[in-house]
Amino acid sequence: MQRTTQTIGQSSVFLDALERASRAAALDRPVLVIGERGTGKELVAERLHRLSPRWGQPLVIMNCAALPETLIEAELFGHEAGAFTGATKARTGRFEEADGGTLFLDELGTLSMAAQERLLRAVEYGEVTRIGSSRPIRVDVRIVAATNEHLPDRVERNQFRADLLDRLSFEVVTLPPLRARSGDVMVLADHFGRRMASELGWTDWPGFSAGAIDALCEHRWPGNVRELRNVVERAVYRWDSEAPIDAIEFDPFQSPYRPPSVADPQPGNAASQPTMPEPSPSRPPSDLDGSTDFKSRVARFERELLSRALAEHRFNQRTTAEALGLSYDQLRHALRRHDLLPGG
Repeated sequence: MQRTTQTIGQSSVFLDALERASRAAALDRPVLVIGERGTGKELVAERLHRLSPRWGQPLVIMNCAALPETLIEAELFGHEAGAFTGATKARTGRFEEADGGTLFLDELGTLSMAAQERLLRAVEYGEVTRIGSSRPIRVDVRIVAATNEHLPDRVERNQFRADLLDRLSFEVVTLPPLRARSGDVMVLADHFGRRMASELGWTDWPGFSAGAIDALCEHRWPGNVRELRNVVERAVYRWDSEAPIDAIEFDPFQSPYRPPSVADPQPGNAASQPTMPEPSPSRPPSDLDGSTDFKSRVARFERELLSRALAEHRFNQRTTAEALGLSYDQLRHALRRHDLLPGG
């Protein structure tokens, strides 16, 4: 199946990585693509294939981490009928499927040492042998592999074969994380936002408010472009106004009612604390803490009142403002004053 993919960005570090991949595409040599999760390693692998002389042949993709170790070799090299329990008929492996084209091995670092040894032979001699067979099969396959690990470190720990790494690292394309791609965050956010708005049938694209832009640009994006896409698309579909999008939620699991994690104190423990304080609005400020400073006690009470109201209205700022008898701008000002805005 052909897929339409896009690589979007204008930062020099990102364009340099694409240029390196484009130059390597024309050569019939292995390429390693290195990068954190969500940086677009599979898109670069597709680019390497589409710009190569093999573009009209199959691009076969295999995630090495998606299969148990006992099945990886059978998946890569195929098997004969009766080779093991459950093998009722012969099956071609990914190498045979990719013959004449490109085989993309994602999460390469998760391969077992035994699978690495067989992979080395396939790369070195262009031959694979199905499990349960003694007859080698000639294949013409270009290998593109990807990982989010520093493979030389795994070699030092005897977790990856040095000879296989030498064979696969003719060219290494390292993708920069989103936090290092200055200027690309809003280019990508605008692209994902417009696409989601079109999917929802919006006639106009309102863009993002200044506060939302600041929040998007200041976030560290540990999940990179994939995380950014989720955050933007979630913000667009939740927005119910023609004004610029102003509510950005980075953590969709944030809730005062979420179940405790393993690291949280056990229920009943004296040290256990709720995720968010739930004071009664009618409780007098003098009960909040032992402070004798009037302004501090009022500020504490106001912050807890805002937190409770947000939680009760599922963090929808407009309905929260209506419930508190405030305008939207008044609520935003109060949330900013108490550092309760999303991302703050």
